[in-house]
Amino acid sequence: MRIAVVGASGRIGREVVDVLKNKGHDIVAITRTSGVDVYTGAGLADTLAGVDVVVDAVSTTTTDTAAVTDYFGTVARTVQREAAAAGVRRIAVISIIGIDPFTAGHYAGKLAHEAGYREGPVPVRVLRAAQFHEFTEMMLEWTTRDDTAYVPAFPTQLVAARTTAEELAALALADSAADMVEIAGPEKLDLAAAVAKLAARRGDPSRVEAITASTDPNFELQVAGALLPGPDAILAGPTFDEWLDRKYPAR
Repeated sequence: MRIAVVGASGRIGREVVDVLKNKGHDIVAITRTSGVDVYTGAGLADTLAGVDVVVDAVSTTTTDTAAVTDYFGTVARTVQREAAAAGVRRIAVISIIGIDPFTAGHYAGKLAHEAGYREGPVPVRVLRAAQFHEFTEMMLEWTTRDDTAYVPAFPTQLVAARTTAEELAALALADSAADMVEIAGPEKLDLAAAVAKLAARRGDPSRVEAITASTDPNFELQVAGALLPGPDAILAGPTFDEWLDRKYPAR
């Protein structure tokens, strides 16, 4: 099967590419450096010629609500339009668990992403995932000042990026599947506590402080457990501790 992966060089996209290649599929990698602009559509029609399935794992560093909703919504409508013209059979999209009540930032952008795809004629399957184990690494990068990381404390059910990519690939390949699926890790964790475990294993920073992000419009929803999986979610390992042991073996 010929499969186009949008955002093929990103955290999930590169894992999806590897999973699909290992299964023997012909992969068209769409990245910012491949000469294709999925926002404007430049080069996209030619790239999708002969493609059976599209997997959208695109991301952006933009967090401004207006900018991120415009970006994801426009990308979805652009890819839908060109996929329909190319005769693509279906589209599989990565999204985030529990985002329906959110109105700001990246969560709002992913809602626009889903909605934009639903507007088009090509059937769409959405995989909503919990935060990745690797998200803890990002939190350290974003929040560390001097020797302390200041991390929001809220419940999550971290899942490995590779596990998520495997499920996204399976969703894309299946002849029949649900329109929306959730995936999360096997255990409920406090994000700040998980980040503290990572910092202790890496030896830097020396301290992680759990904070109340009172200025974040999404924080109350996060604390209330909005990002936890529903009762029908797929729960899959490895656990966070198992992931930590594999990536950062204890000395």
